[in-house]
Amino acid sequence: MAYDATKMADWQISEAAEENMPTPDEWRDKLGLEKDEIIPMGRLCKLDFMKIIERLKDKPDGKYIEVTAITPTPLGEGKSTTSVGLMEGMGKRGLNVGGCLRQPSGGPTMNIKGTAAGGGNALLIPMTEFSMGLTGDINDITNAHNLAMVALTARMQHERNYTDEQLQRLSGMRRLDIDPTRIEMGWVIDFCAQSLRNIIIGIGGRFDGFTMQSRFGISVSSELMAILSIVRDLADLRERIGNITVAFDKRGNVVTTSDLEVAGAMTAWMRNTINPTLMSTVEYQPCMVHAGPFANIAVGQSSIIADRIGLKMFDYHITESGFAADIGFEKFWNVKCRYSGLIPHVSVLTTTIRALKMHGGGPKVVAGLPLADEYTKENLELLEKGLPNMIHHINTIRKAGINPVVCINCFHTDTPDEIAMVRKAAEEAGARCAKSTHWADGGEGALELADAVKDACDEKNEFRFLYPLEMKLRDRVEIIAKEVYGADGVTWTPEAEAKAKMLESDPKYDDYATMMVKTHLSLSHDPALKGVPKGWTLPIRDVLIYSGAKFLCPCAGTISLMPGTGSNPAFRRVDVDVKTGKVTGLF
Repeated sequence: MAYDATKMADWQISEAAEENMPTPDEWRDKLGLEKDEIIPMGRLCKLDFMKIIERLKDKPDGKYIEVTAITPTPLGEGKSTTSVGLMEGMGKRGLNVGGCLRQPSGGPTMNIKGTAAGGGNALLIPMTEFSMGLTGDINDITNAHNLAMVALTARMQHERNYTDEQLQRLSGMRRLDIDPTRIEMGWVIDFCAQSLRNIIIGIGGRFDGFTMQSRFGISVSSELMAILSIVRDLADLRERIGNITVAFDKRGNVVTTSDLEVAGAMTAWMRNTINPTLMSTVEYQPCMVHAGPFANIAVGQSSIIADRIGLKMFDYHITESGFAADIGFEKFWNVKCRYSGLIPHVSVLTTTIRALKMHGGGPKVVAGLPLADEYTKENLELLEKGLPNMIHHINTIRKAGINPVVCINCFHTDTPDEIAMVRKAAEEAGARCAKSTHWADGGEGALELADAVKDACDEKNEFRFLYPLEMKLRDRVEIIAKEVYGADGVTWTPEAEAKAKMLESDPKYDDYATMMVKTHLSLSHDPALKGVPKGWTLPIRDVLIYSGAKFLCPCAGTISLMPGTGSNPAFRRVDVDVKTGKVTGLF
């Protein structure tokens, strides 16, 4: 039975559904897991990845389903809600289905966006735990990351205060001679805190640290989070952590976490993070939560680890890509699938009529402000003008050889004629299309979507990457810009081109993934350009190097690793019932 999502807040729906949520022991029996493969953590549990994958290694994989979206409004178009709704719809059909979503950051949860647990009757539970730390993975990443900075700054202080002979005698350390103007890392905290973007540390005496400029990023932007999303096992995690570039010395040589002798301790902090957390939909389908990297600078996906065990445990495994298909799906396609070796059967393109109207020239959409009438009343002219954005993303998915299914994520204000127009355009572009009311109706409202996805899974696809690994960096950027974004070409600043040429000439970087950095609010680099912009070139101003994750990140525009807190943040509405201890007011 679906809850009345028009009258109940998400946290209230979660609270009601939690009364019958399976316990860790019940999940073990339901999923056919062994006793030692479940790690209970209060009402939740983690899955012991290494034990499960070893026991099920010879079992055939299930069907692999990816969820992406058209270019969104600043409000988002419901990828998480669609992912959960699809699990519920396939569950209603009696299918063995599960999935994995990314863990939400405390930054957006306590800011304007709120949590990312889905919504309405397509919601993950228990919502409070999901939204407020879960089982501690982000805390472990924060501690491991900041430990690297502790090691760096302490080393710089001691090298300043002592001679080489004293360093050797006191600790056996060799001098690294770190260049204070070339520090690659900063500190992290899991909140949006613009006042920490640029800071000065080490103010005081000679024993109070090394005085220099530094910075904070949000925890989910840490390279450690990016690494967690792509590793295959604990050994892979340990190796990648040891390769992280922390700084450069005064001769221009890389200084890594291994040079600082801190990589082992960082891995110790993160040893439990490789095990996904198991949660539930409000209709009690299993859904893992694992990893949550930035989609605009990292891969923007839940983990390869969770997909590997999900495909063994479920006949249908659903995973979600961050942002729209030009960013999230492109990285899923050309990076995650290449790293994992897993081939998807279907990609679901989440679409809303309000976003298509925005791309058709509708008024500006601003988070926290009411929508203009154009978005809540029928306007076929605006909608028709916005359809090319959806068609562009359908064509991108088809270039990968994957079967696309358009999900019209319906709002109660959408009219039959508007829905029919979107369906006709999607089908003419070569995609299946399904209307879904999962937010209002849960699995019952997602049956048409479930059927379309199941049918698409049964069809053969011809998966292919956009470019070969042998292709050079600048050529990769060119093909992504033209084939995925629709640009006429690429321009490079002299500094970025010189850096790209250096990277291309060094064989060490040949197997690094190309991780594009640009806005998610447009197919172009300019968030103000909606629809399908024409006659533009993609400007690249820098290339970031993530040596642990093995990412090269060409930057089209500026990127901040520390978001800011808005004027009306969500934390103003969050509180605790002092009689029951229950959290109230979560989005």
